[in-house]
Order: sequence, then C-alpha cells, then structure tokens
Amino acid sequence: MPSEVGAGFVGGGFMARVHSRAARAAGARLTALSSSSAERASSAAAELDVERALAGFDALVADPDVDVVHVCTPNAQHAGQALAALAAGKHVVCEKPIATTAADAEGLVRARDDAGLVGAVPFVYRYHPMVREARARVAAGGEAVLSVDAAYLQDWLLGEDDGNWRAGSDGGASRAFADIGSHLFDLIEFVTGERVTRVSALTRTVFDERAGQPVSNEDIAAVLFQLSGGAPGTALVSQMAAGRKNGLTLEVHTGDAAYRFEQERPEELWIGRRDGALLLPREEGILSSDAARLCRVPSGHPMGYQDAFNAFVADAYAATIGAEPEGLPTFRDGLRAARLTEAVIASARDGVWVDTPFEN
Repeated sequence: MPSEVGAGFVGGGFMARVHSRAARAAGARLTALSSSSAERASSAAAELDVERALAGFDALVADPDVDVVHVCTPNAQHAGQALAALAAGKHVVCEKPIATTAADAEGLVRARDDAGLVGAVPFVYRYHPMVREARARVAAGGEAVLSVDAAYLQDWLLGEDDGNWRAGSDGGASRAFADIGSHLFDLIEFVTGERVTRVSALTRTVFDERAGQPVSNEDIAAVLFQLSGGAPGTALVSQMAAGRKNGLTLEVHTGDAAYRFEQERPEELWIGRRDGALLLPREEGILSSDAARLCRVPSGHPMGYQDAFNAFVADAYAATIGAEPEGLPTFRDGLRAARLTEAVIASARDGVWVDTPFEN
C-alpha cells in the first residue's frame, strides 16, 4: 500500500459517504471535497471529516495534495470530470457508469492509457469473498457453463412520487440497467469467465413523470442473453420490485454443480449437486486463496457491502504504486458496461437480438 494517499472527492451525497469511509479504511488522508455549491461542499466536508471544502471541481483537481480523485456526482458529469482529473495527473476512482455513452467511455479508456494512471470503477460486488469463491469453483470444476439465472431487484422507485435525478436527463439514456444491471452483468462475466455475446431485451418505463418531473429512462429491463461458450441466460433488472431492497442474485449452472450467490446473504454460497445441496459459509480456511484474501474479519463476524467497497478501494490505491490486484475493475470494465447498456437499449427499441462482441 502507498504510505499515504491524498484522497479528493467530488460530490457530497450517499456515494461520497461510502467512498470516504473506504478511503479512510485504506489509510488515506481525506484531503479535499467539492460539490454542487460552496455551501454543500462545506456541509459535506464537515459531515465526512474531510480536511477542507473547495469552491469548485477545478480547485480540487489542481490541489497538489490530492493524489486520487473519487468522482461521486450525477452520471452525466462523470466522463468530463474523470477526463479533467486524468489530465491533471490524478488517479481516478469513478462511479459507474463512467460515461453515459460508449463513445465517451472509449475516450476515458484512451485518456487513462495515455496518462499511465489508475482508472478504477466500483463494481464492488466482485469483492464479496463468496463471489470470488464461486468464480474459483466454476474455473476449477472443468465443466462447461450450461445456463445462468440472474436478477437485480430493488423497490426504492416503486411509487409515482418516488423521484430521483437518475430518472431525468442527468441519469442518461438508461437507468435501471445502467445503474444496477451493469453490476449484475459484470458479475455474470466475472464469475463465469465468459463474455455475453448477444442480448435480446425488453424494457418498461411505468410512469411518464416522477414527483412532477419527466422520466427519461427505464424502470425495468428483462434480458435474454448468450455467453461465449453457448450457454443461455436470463436476467431481470427492476427498481420497482416491492419488498426487494438490494436483491442481487446470480446462479450459474455447470455440468456437475450449480452456484448461487445472493447479495443480501453475502456470508454464504449455495452449491447444488444432483445428490444434494449445501450452504458453504465464509470460513477463510476452506476458501480459495482469492476469496480468503478478501476476508476482512474473522469467520462468524458478518461482512457486507461496505467491507466489499473497502477492499475495492484498497486494491485501487495499491494499483497506484504498481500493484496488480486480482480482479480490480478498471475503466475497461466500465467501457464494457457502457457497450452492454447500449446493446440492451438498442435491442429493446428495435425488437431484435444485438451482438455484444468483446474488445480489449
């Protein structure tokens, strides 16, 4: 780990709270914060115990004490702010989607490559130990993936009066899929070790307005897909599934076993076989090395979302001094998510299968 990273944050909302906790856990100095106004920046900096509030984003990226910029603003601002931070010589941890178009995401990847800096995107569900265990077992099993059943269900936008900036133009052309479906499909490819090669999608926007504001994107997406090895898969993504708070589930079927991870029950992995099934607990001594390294607390002491986020940020910071952490999601993974999002939206719009070739 670097001796002391100077972390700067743009944005002062929920995600800035999560990022700042993770930065502090990784031993960073919480140096500066900018937000939508000087007043908001001052309030957020005080709440998050960041050393100083800055008048604007330009001051943040110019600050010599900031080594890594955490971009935690509305989606439409991500690409421009990440580009500016890279141009100023800063490493970047950018919330997803890293851009609202694949073209802009491609520009970010090029800029990161040219700058030789870290560009990381928090697909943090990769950092649950039991996700890594599922990945290791699928890879070690030697059996082909036969099918995939997946879902990401929430209910925080169930009602017509449930408004949020993500539903408007600041959220981009896609909401449900870009916001949470991107996490799900990142896990599908990460755990199976295969790529989604084509998609057929249906989307639905239930309300034309939310809290009196026009809605620009979808509430629900249902996606039929195929993996590079030929396996079919289904995925349902919804922000209007009553009672579901963060119901991310992934079940992968191979020739000898099935593996099911549920984000709301992250301490276990369901393993199904023809002669029975079991729940594998998070016990470091029986896990693969990749899963075991992410066990931040002893078995029996529950780990969750913030622990996964902390591990992701620690890996991102380690990368700033030349480490190559296994499974660190980078801007290339953010570009992949942008391309998959555009394929889903195009498929739903045109009623056709859309190919999703993978490019490095």
